[in-house]
Amino acid sequence: MKLSEQVKPISYLKANASEVIRKLGEDRQPVVITSHGEAKAVLQDLTKYEETQETLALLKILALTNKQVQDGKVDTAGNAFERIRNRYAKKT
Repeated sequence: MKLSEQVKPISYLKANASEVIRKLGEDRQPVVITSHGEAKAVLQDLTKYEETQETLALLKILALTNKQVQDGKVDTAGNAFERIRNRYAKKT
């Protein structure tokens, strides 16, 4: 389903809130709410929202990792394992 087919005026939302919420759960498609012909908000299924937030978090981690690589703040796996072994040896 195209997003353009999911555009509803705020008056529709006010009159049909329970139906809009039910369809969000079924279709998992966002609904764009307009006011005076202008897009103002997006309603989204909670599960889909949580998936989006998890995806964004992973993308932020990936961007941070890429920045660290570009800045030369990386080490070889061998050095990393050596540091882990040394920490473990000090604890025992």
